Amino acid sequence: MFLDRVKIKIKSGNGGAGHLSFLRTKLNMKGGPDGGDGGKGGDIIFHATEEMNTLYSFRFAKKFYAEDGKDGEKQLKTGASGKDLIIDVPVGTVILEAESGKVIADLSEKEQLFTALKGGAGGHGNAYFKTSVKQAPAFSQTGVVTKEREVILELKTLADVGLVGYPNVGKSTLLSVISNANPKIANYPFTTLYPNLGVCQVKGQAFVVADIPGLIEGASEGAGLGHYFLRHVERVRLIVHLIDASQSEGRDVFSDYEKINLELKKYSPELAKTPQIVVFSKIDEVEEDALQQLLNEFEKKYKIRPMTLSSILHEGVEELKNTMLEKLSHLPKKPPVKVEVFDFDKPDLTSIEITRENNIFIVSGGKIDNFVRGIVLDDPRSFAYFQTRLQEMGIIDMLKEKGLKNGDIVRIKDIEFEYVQ
Repeated sequence: MFLDRVKIKIKSGNGGAGHLSFLRTKLNMKGGPDGGDGGKGGDIIFHATEEMNTLYSFRFAKKFYAEDGKDGEKQLKTGASGKDLIIDVPVGTVILEAESGKVIADLSEKEQLFTALKGGAGGHGNAYFKTSVKQAPAFSQTGVVTKEREVILELKTLADVGLVGYPNVGKSTLLSVISNANPKIANYPFTTLYPNLGVCQVKGQAFVVADIPGLIEGASEGAGLGHYFLRHVERVRLIVHLIDASQSEGRDVFSDYEKINLELKKYSPELAKTPQIVVFSKIDEVEEDALQQLLNEFEKKYKIRPMTLSSILHEGVEELKNTMLEKLSHLPKKPPVKVEVFDFDKPDLTSIEITRENNIFIVSGGKIDNFVRGIVLDDPRSFAYFQTRLQEMGIIDMLKEKGLKNGDIVRIKDIEFEYVQ
């Protein structure tokens, strides 16, 4: 099954907690602090590989969590770092932030790596907090807890030439005779349900051709299957626009030509500027005089002389292959998708949110998460620092604005206390 767009959840590993311990040996029963730091959490890394050509492996696997860092240990032992999680995706995968739709990475090169989320830092053990004044700190620090993020993986086919046109105009048949591809072919609309790729060999050179599923009027607004596959035309350097010259099934070459180009323009003005080769297909089903008249009318109206083709009889195939090669020799590769300049993985160290559940005031947010990592209620100095910082950070004033009064309960993470003025 071909799958070219999927939403997944990713989360880097949490940092390990720092250790709280003091050196105790037969010779030294009152040693100093020797708690080690926690290990760093694993990163989330995307890896572009040519061994995949679809996002099908993500059909059921929707959550990807890297390994947490291990906790620190006594004797100043640092916890092991969590293993990075490497997620394989096909070359041509674009990664978007699900909430904003911003592009955060375009994996357009094989073996390209992108670190989407960095693992949380490990917490410091109590040995880290030893100073000349504070000889025996009785507290350690927890590791950074990372947040789950949602991203969209979107596959954009990497091909040099894209075959476009209405359903059943002969794109799949053409691909089968000019390349090594073996697409499904039948005489009904939407035979092609996903892009087929083939390598076309001409004069000792090779280029990749993609058979793009048939577009219909309104595709750029979501009609039919075309909307889902227009993205696969975005990267091609050359478009081969096939039009059914037999005008079977009530087709009209002029209307078809204009409507397909309109859909390309609506989807992307840049895509509409991509060079085109217009080809009349199925000429074996048209009388010669009628074909010449049609070609003349088309050239007069659009100032373009279409090439002619019969994939079944192999007429015009070699000429088309040579023309594609000649055009491509003068066309540069399209640049990667523009990546938004913003810090997708920027930690939240500033937010403060106050909510109320019955008579309990709950304080949360990124600034709070970072603040309470080293607070230990059982340690008088640590708790005194905690109270002082609440005042300095303006949290007490914020609580009062929300209606806090003497005797109310305040909860900050796992810390709960009664407010007394």
